[in-house]
Amino acid sequence: MNITIYDVAREASVSMATVSRVVNGNPNVKPATRKKVLEVIDRLGYRPNAVARGLASKKTTTVGVVIPDISSTFYAELARGIEDIATMYKYNIILSNSDQNKDKELHLLNTMLGKQVDGIVFMGGNITEEHVQEFEKSPVPIVLAASIEESQKIASVNIDYAQATFDAVTSFIEKGHKVIALVLGSMNEPINSKEKLTGYKKALEAANISFNENLVVEGDYTYESGIESFDKLMEQADKPTAIYVGSDEMAIGVIHGAEDEGYSVPDDFEIISSDNTKLTLMVRPQLTTIVQPLYDIGAVAMRLLTKYMNKETVEDHIVVLPHRIEERSSTKKG
Repeated sequence: MNITIYDVAREASVSMATVSRVVNGNPNVKPATRKKVLEVIDRLGYRPNAVARGLASKKTTTVGVVIPDISSTFYAELARGIEDIATMYKYNIILSNSDQNKDKELHLLNTMLGKQVDGIVFMGGNITEEHVQEFEKSPVPIVLAASIEESQKIASVNIDYAQATFDAVTSFIEKGHKVIALVLGSMNEPINSKEKLTGYKKALEAANISFNENLVVEGDYTYESGIESFDKLMEQADKPTAIYVGSDEMAIGVIHGAEDEGYSVPDDFEIISSDNTKLTLMVRPQLTTIVQPLYDIGAVAMRLLTKYMNKETVEDHIVVLPHRIEERSSTKKG
């Protein structure tokens, strides 16, 4: 049997309005009355009906989060930042896995809106014009996390991926490397085809090193594609001595691919990864990496969303967080 607000009011000998004020933390309730109502709520096991409260207030205190792959360490760390800030601001999370599939992403977006969420944090590799049109039609605010939307119409939180790649490749160049490879995720994603590739080319150009498209290999963020990418690089006549890898999982695959062929990291190949998930510390040698503050990206995206939901002032809807290189054992000491 479901316990209702009416049952609590009857047992406590107060009005339903008083019970509602107690449940919602309204200070205009006498301490003795509050204590009595809370004791009855505890004894009866009353749980406020979130749906009913949402209908009354036109707010469900629920936020939708669309994530490409919850099994990914990268997205798990982002989701943790979102969850912690959501909890701090007393929002519940509905988490959905999109599998990086556009049709599923758009379907999930509409499903979230159908559940009357108050806002959405969206993560996806390829934000198309169709996505942007749906975002702009949304009756609730949407913030992108670790996702590039080229028109910059939609609020987002990222690092400067082009500059981060430039910094990593430049650090190789400063150590004397002339043949530097780039292993990326899907080239359908602007974060790779525009941002990271641009940073790579600019670093080479600044050092008067010719761009060689054969040294750019496309993977799919997985460990297996890291191994395959290393094998492709070894087929080249001009083999690299340094490799910048666009995800930690792929970077581990590159290391193991090299070791399987009898090479040593960092003696034969220096490797820098790009995310600084916990995987970078779990592999040997430990990975030198771009420190991308994944938790902070998620947390800041959620905080930005709360500002929109609460009609607070937002000074800048495009947030770029700082990055740095963490030197570990997959590169030689400079």
